[in-house]
Amino acid sequence: MPREAEPSLNERAFVLKALRENIRVDGRAFDAFRDISVTFGDEYGVADVRLGKTRSETSNLSLSSSSAATPEYSPAHRVLARISAEVTQPFPDRKFDGIFTITTELSPMASPAFEVGRQTDQETLLSRLLEKAVRRSNALDTEALCIVAGQKCWNVRADVHVLDYDGGLVDASCVAVIAALQHFRRPDVRVEGGEVTVYTLAERVPVPLAMLHHPLCVTLSFFHGGEVILVDATLQEQQISEGEMVVTANKHGEVCQIAKLGGVPTDALMLLGAVEMAVAKVTRVGDVISKALEENAQKMNPGGILAELSAENER
Repeated sequence: MPREAEPSLNERAFVLKALRENIRVDGRAFDAFRDISVTFGDEYGVADVRLGKTRSETSNLSLSSSSAATPEYSPAHRVLARISAEVTQPFPDRKFDGIFTITTELSPMASPAFEVGRQTDQETLLSRLLEKAVRRSNALDTEALCIVAGQKCWNVRADVHVLDYDGGLVDASCVAVIAALQHFRRPDVRVEGGEVTVYTLAERVPVPLAMLHHPLCVTLSFFHGGEVILVDATLQEQQISEGEMVVTANKHGEVCQIAKLGGVPTDALMLLGAVEMAVAKVTRVGDVISKALEENAQKMNPGGILAELSAENER
């Protein structure tokens, strides 16, 4: 099985010594994300998320405390999420709920360690973390996906494609899924006499999904026995780290998930401080998504046409 190239002994010693001196190799602060860019496709429900250096035509939205501290280059990570929906039959034991599933794909284009048709441990871990963070936290109101109880419902599917990999896999994937869900619009439906009519996008204005909250993930990496904690580690930092912890929270400060899969033991007080830091970062990432959605809404609806069609549908 292919593997990522491990850092050399000199690289490992250099990174660890730099962290001892409160320096990261890419120049960021310990609690700083790489520059994050969220863009949307021409179709509803397509979100492109980039961490790090992006193409020049894409405007970067920095999460750093000051632009002066942002380095000119940082390693890149790119994830594409696509939402689709179709009418299907609900599960027999969940007659009043719709269906929501998340699938992930790590292609060799992102990293030589990923293979087509073979699910790696990293892909399994990513799927489980996204499942807990988004679906099991009830971020999407599945009851709103019900059309006719026990007969018809919406089956919403989120496909996550990792296009470039350099650390931050869980964080970027979660941002992509949440942004795509907020951007997605499903066709409008009408139920009359037990008959379901699904309207095309040309016949009626599509309907946004009902989101109960917007959970986001922040991955924390531990070094030097847990004394040093980094946010959004690069692939090199991730390979050298002694352990990782994924914190999932929303902008209201509610912690949805804490996943620490082995690694160095961490002091309880330091763990609480790390969770508080992660919750603060979730709020700032959420603001980036909201700003990107507002800019996209203005681009897709320059003259207020959708608002007029929506008023006509209500009449």
